[in-house]
Amino acid sequence: MMFSLLLTGPAHAAGPAYVALGDSYSSGNGAGNYDSSSGNCHRSFNAFPYLWKNAHAPSSFADTSCSGAATTDVTNNQLAPLNSSTGLVSITIGGNDAGFSDVMNTCVTGTDTDCVNRVNQAESYAQNTLPARLDATYNAIRAKAPNAKVVVLGYPHMYTLNVYCVGLSDTKHRKIDEASDAIDSVIANRAAAHGFVFGDVRTTFNGHELCSGDGWLHSLVISPSWESYHPTATGHASGYYPVLNANS
Repeated sequence: MMFSLLLTGPAHAAGPAYVALGDSYSSGNGAGNYDSSSGNCHRSFNAFPYLWKNAHAPSSFADTSCSGAATTDVTNNQLAPLNSSTGLVSITIGGNDAGFSDVMNTCVTGTDTDCVNRVNQAESYAQNTLPARLDATYNAIRAKAPNAKVVVLGYPHMYTLNVYCVGLSDTKHRKIDEASDAIDSVIANRAAAHGFVFGDVRTTFNGHELCSGDGWLHSLVISPSWESYHPTATGHASGYYPVLNANS
């Protein structure tokens, strides 16, 4: 009697159940290819959460990130998909709490002094008020997803410095990047205090900021204006995704 053997390749386990949380830097403002059902949250299929999902085939996937979200929005509106089976959570949050959008508007439309004063105000908020807000949100995430690895991604520098660039002054470029550093420093500190991983995207965006000649960020966009100063699809694929992938 002849027996035939059915040979199969090795089985590939599904990736961990993954939930993406956060603000416009997670949802994909500026990356195009938007999910029409996400409305004003502007979730993009080119954003890094979808790139990770497509590469790793998680056992489940939910993206509740939303443009304009602050820490309280995450806590109040985004945590429903989390549970004890969640294996991976990613989040960008804190920039809207510190008023980074208003910082950019002030620096684009105002004087150097206006920009410096507004950045100083944002830095004071980041140092004095943001830590407790991050703690509350991080605690809520851990309570609902006790077994998840949580990757907290920061924000890139907006500008390459010490190069000639039409538009904002060098003073404004430096203060805006200083604001990014101040917010990232607080986020990294609070993430570490909660046992979360901080993913520093300033490294991957280095040399690809505005004024670099090979930018992965939008400058001022007239229409739709909400894409302004957000990562492009390349910024998500080459700036954010590798950092999440390396830390997940």
